[in-house]
Amino acid sequence: MIESGVNIIMNMKMNNETTSEEENNNQETMSEENMVELLKAVHHNGIVSLKQHFNEVQGQVLNLDAYGPIFVYHVKDDSNDVYSCGFFLREMVARFQSGNDPAIWMASFFYELMKIKGGKTLPEPASSEEDAKAIIDNVLVPKCIQEVREEFAPEEVHAGLGWNQEYGPIFEAGFPAIKEGNNVCAFPLHLLFTHLQLNRDPSELLLQGLYQIRKEHGMD
Repeated sequence: MIESGVNIIMNMKMNNETTSEEENNNQETMSEENMVELLKAVHHNGIVSLKQHFNEVQGQVLNLDAYGPIFVYHVKDDSNDVYSCGFFLREMVARFQSGNDPAIWMASFFYELMKIKGGKTLPEPASSEEDAKAIIDNVLVPKCIQEVREEFAPEEVHAGLGWNQEYGPIFEAGFPAIKEGNNVCAFPLHLLFTHLQLNRDPSELLLQGLYQIRKEHGMD
């Protein structure tokens, strides 16, 4: 670990989105009926947004114990190949309320997936802790290290696993050249793993954190 400063990012905060803790507090004060209506509205808005870019769109709402409602959408390309991608409730609500075009934002994930022909549905969930560990060791960690280092090459970037006493295993990345202040961002390994399982690029979270560090130090 780099010895300067470490910023453990426990929630997916993109564009000032609501944190998990705030979201949970809001959900506690929201009636079950209102929550059902919210989920219906977000699901519908996702379908409508994606249909601006794709002819065939289907969606479903899942629930993850750690992250709450997850919206999974499936779209077909011109070859009838299916591509699937999942989104968190908090980021969907934040995007629809932000004034930024949610249709372009959602579609961008599918266009990225479609760069590889043949379709890409969600991967099968890990059947055991051993399977999950194998995915983390053989896919998640190498991918994050490669993406982070390539993004900032030839600058030296620290990237690898770490441990946080409160949150457990984390992936951290940072700049050894920064000697004062925060120079590392870190995410819980389970959050990055969840992104991977939703066909989202987990390295994007790390890159956002690293660019924020560079901005704070006037490096960009």
